[in-house]
Amino acid sequence: MKVLSAEDVRRTVPMPIAIAAVREAFLELAAGNFVLPPRQIFGDGAVLVMSAYHSPSRTAVVKKIGIALDRLPAIRATVIWTGGGGQFVADGTSITTLRTGAVVGVATDLLAAPDATRLALLGTGAQAADQVRAVLAVRRIAHVTVTGRNPDRAGALATTLSGEFPDVTFTPSTSSDDAIATADIVCCATSSSTPLFDAACLPARVHVNAIGAFRPTMRELPRDLLATASTVMVDQREAALEESGEIIDAVGAGVVRELLELGSALTGPAPTPTGRTVFKSVGVGCQDWAIANALAQSPGDQVQLRTPLR
Repeated sequence: MKVLSAEDVRRTVPMPIAIAAVREAFLELAAGNFVLPPRQIFGDGAVLVMSAYHSPSRTAVVKKIGIALDRLPAIRATVIWTGGGGQFVADGTSITTLRTGAVVGVATDLLAAPDATRLALLGTGAQAADQVRAVLAVRRIAHVTVTGRNPDRAGALATTLSGEFPDVTFTPSTSSDDAIATADIVCCATSSSTPLFDAACLPARVHVNAIGAFRPTMRELPRDLLATASTVMVDQREAALEESGEIIDAVGAGVVRELLELGSALTGPAPTPTGRTVFKSVGVGCQDWAIANALAQSPGDQVQLRTPLR
């Protein structure tokens, strides 16, 4: 059986290909071509098992995730792919961060202002760098503020990303409110159980992505942001209502009545968002399938965009 390392994943599926693959997967999800069993949760969220079966290709992926928020990396995962007469095992940690970044890239391309140039990143953990890579793949970002409670970690991440994107200015910060005040796009990637900022600190026109809170007890976004956003988009409505603390709270309080699913946004009329927009992801199995599918194919056959990125 072939075993693929994190380096194999990164070399074979760069972020633009990952975004294309995840976009295609959500189009397939909207078309009803996936079987997605509910995520299995063990040990109060310490172990998760996700799976996805793509009916047209008769291919499947299973991912086991171990989560320990008090260590680094907080997420350790393994992915098993089956299809086309063969199977492989791949590093699931790199696939998880890559596919989570990629879905943010798809959502940001739909909802963020086309002329967005300033990104605020809230969080310095394992998911953070791919959030930046994804946004930079779909928008011409000139300045990124990297915000974290630990100034050393914020500075280290800013330095690392600066080396990867020398034409972009990276500034470390420890103040979320200051970081978001002039942002066109905000990416939240933390394990917080309380909102990261006051919605009043946001600009009138801004797109906010949130991927860190994956339990009902966790929350990155303030309720008043969700209440006043012109669009609240989720990866999958059922998953968000079961796992996203901020969505569960806002829907329960009656301040959010409509959740737009990403697949519907891709297949329906192009969104024309105004004011503040939000994308909340808890992650669904078709995203892991998308990256594994790209790994399984030869470079000449890799997934292509149906609609080019802006």
